[in-house]
Amino acid sequence: MQEYDVALKLLLRGSAKLTMRELTGSTVETWLDIEMSKVQNSRVDLLGETAEKGLVHLELQSGNDATMPLRMAEYCLGVFRLFERFPRQVLLYVGEAPLRMESELRGDDVWFRYRVFDIRDLDGERLLESEDVGDNVIAILTRLRDHKDAVRRIVERIAGLMPGERETALGQLLILAGLRQMEEIVEREVQTMPLLDDILDNKVIGREMRKGELTILCRLIEKRFGAIPGWAEERLVGRSARELEDLILGILDATTIEDLLK
Repeated sequence: MQEYDVALKLLLRGSAKLTMRELTGSTVETWLDIEMSKVQNSRVDLLGETAEKGLVHLELQSGNDATMPLRMAEYCLGVFRLFERFPRQVLLYVGEAPLRMESELRGDDVWFRYRVFDIRDLDGERLLESEDVGDNVIAILTRLRDHKDAVRRIVERIAGLMPGERETALGQLLILAGLRQMEEIVEREVQTMPLLDDILDNKVIGREMRKGELTILCRLIEKRFGAIPGWAEERLVGRSARELEDLILGILDATTIEDLLK
């Protein structure tokens, strides 16, 4: 389980409303969690339903994958089997290397296509100006005129949140900053704000510990219960190193993943 993947899902399902509209042209009213057992890649990243009952499928990718058109076609048909509706599909690329994935699958009598977005092509300034902190945090992945100024603006916005929201948003910012090798810029900016300094200490000191604990726990869960569902990933990403350690011990007695994460 990659932390960036879970952090982005939480942001896009939560307060990053402008980002979702920019990507899909729609506002998602309801998020749908589904497993598609008949498809090799059985779980889509994000599937939502608009007010007009249209389906929107958003897939996240941090590396170039030559099989992506086939995977997207499988997802599309899997969703159609379940809902008897075709989704509007968007592949969102968040990687550092140049985007090289195709947006269609062609044969003699077949033509399947979907939209591909490199997140760097989104208007970062618009996201920074959004009233939703999720959009502000995602802006760190876009092309920005001044990365240091952008980080300062995002950190200032986070500092104005309620205490629990501050810690969550700062953790998400640090995770996404890692995709652009900008963790040190974020850490330096946070250190100028006493309100966030203690939170930063906890996040930075505990980050490597959490990575190790999370890796071990995920391997144990997959060995005992199979693939980790999306809802479980979301519950795991916010746990501290100590909480993850307790879950590692608890897996010995748990009979289901629901029992473990209740």
